[in-house]
Amino acid sequence: MNYGIAFTPLVPAIVLWLALAAIVVIALVLLLARARGAAVRVAALALVLLALANPSFTREDRDPLTSVAAVVVDKSPSQNFGNRNREAAQAQEALVDSLKKIKGLEVRLVEAGQADGETDGTKLFGALASALADVPVDRVAGAFLITDGRVHDIPANAAALGFQAPVHALVTGQKDERDRRIAITAAPRFGIVGQSQTINYRLDDQGVSGERAKVTIRRDGEVINERTLGSGQSASVDVDIKHAGPNIVEIEASPLERELTPVNNRAVVAIDGVRDKLRVLLVSGEPHSGERTWRNLLKSDASVDLVHFTILRPPEKQDGTPINELSLIAFPTRELFQQKINEFQLIIFDRYARQGVLPIAYFDNIARYVRSGGAVLVSAGPDYASNTSIWRTPLDSVLPAEPVGVTEKPFYAHLSDIGKRHPVTRGLEGSASEPPRWSRFFRTVDTRNAVNPPVMTGVDGKPLLFLSRFGEGRVALLLSDHIWLWARGYEGGGPHLDLLRRMSHWLMKQPDLDEEALRLQVQGKDLVVVRQTMADSVQPVSVTSPSGV
Repeated sequence: MNYGIAFTPLVPAIVLWLALAAIVVIALVLLLARARGAAVRVAALALVLLALANPSFTREDRDPLTSVAAVVVDKSPSQNFGNRNREAAQAQEALVDSLKKIKGLEVRLVEAGQADGETDGTKLFGALASALADVPVDRVAGAFLITDGRVHDIPANAAALGFQAPVHALVTGQKDERDRRIAITAAPRFGIVGQSQTINYRLDDQGVSGERAKVTIRRDGEVINERTLGSGQSASVDVDIKHAGPNIVEIEASPLERELTPVNNRAVVAIDGVRDKLRVLLVSGEPHSGERTWRNLLKSDASVDLVHFTILRPPEKQDGTPINELSLIAFPTRELFQQKINEFQLIIFDRYARQGVLPIAYFDNIARYVRSGGAVLVSAGPDYASNTSIWRTPLDSVLPAEPVGVTEKPFYAHLSDIGKRHPVTRGLEGSASEPPRWSRFFRTVDTRNAVNPPVMTGVDGKPLLFLSRFGEGRVALLLSDHIWLWARGYEGGGPHLDLLRRMSHWLMKQPDLDEEALRLQVQGKDLVVVRQTMADSVQPVSVTSPSGV
């Protein structure tokens, strides 16, 4: 409690100062002249001036503001090693108890670095700034950090803290701790399939020097490189992008004797493989209504490089026209099916029959192309059941079913039980109703001796679409040439774009369309496991943390 006198002048302050000066002058004149009653006159003038100053007696009740000290406790995963958490808890208890004994000091306790979505290091100074955001600068008494010393947001200078007060660090752990880690210095996120990407990394040893380590690089679990590096040495590795989708590259260093933890001896880089251009060869055996459906579909995809040939004049057709007068392009069979066959990701035979254009040996090349990882799509019409069918070639070893005839009868396409689960046909628009909200087909090829069940059925439950695997490659067999009715909107049409696009991308091994897949997705703070399978049930999924649990 404080007492005092406050002035609230009745006139401006300049008037009071002028009056005071005048009174002083008058007092000097009266005193020098030794006038009678000078003291009384000066006192009277002083009282008038005091009245104009309007003094008042005051009493103030004051409550002093407390100072604020922040204690930030590191709860990052690195504190789990050894006795660090126990040491941090003991230091926190002793420190907070000591600070609370200081009169006029408020203690704020903050826990930071725990699993709260942070992915780029331990950030203690950010938590400190948040804790003191509502405190004036002159009330900050100081800050204490209880940590293992691995902090990734240390300000560049003291001014960046936002306050002028001491900051102390209590460091957990032992003085002679040693640790080894692999640090990724540069890594691409994407890569073109068939090309290579470079990953730069560094071997860091802490608490020890002069040690060497064996570094092993794996791609999708396969060892692709091994080398020996010294502490602090940087290196790079070229990784071939073998397939579309995630290519997982793992870089692992041999453990250091008595090191703190081997968890960070390994670093993982995921490179998404993308295809620059998907080369597709479309061979139409003859002009027909559905030919443009395939061409329009493939040409509409900017990622597809389409090579299309239509057999307009088979070799046996002789009408006497000189070759140099024909406006037709000769079919470069040798170049396409012998020299450059492996440059195509997909070969489509659209109503193609043996017409003497392709020698039998080239069909054997196509069969080998499939088994080594290529893809073939056969859009079949009556040609598939004829005496000139491509089934009656070495290609029969990679075709899903043998033709036995043709049925000319209207029918609705249906998804089979397997088709309802297959990524290519699952959820096709209109498939849930009975009959499906699709236009009818009017012709299908009958088959037998199928190597696997169909994903779509036609007349009386007979197969309509097969999706099969042979060796490393894939084959699709569509047993009707009336898919163009869906594209033309006949009887309402059908989902031809979705079906044909999915089928083409499945053949070209688009990872999203694989029948069997296990994927991990990050959603907020959750790691979501997605299991895609054609089986009726799934086995339990095991998830192993970096610590081995």
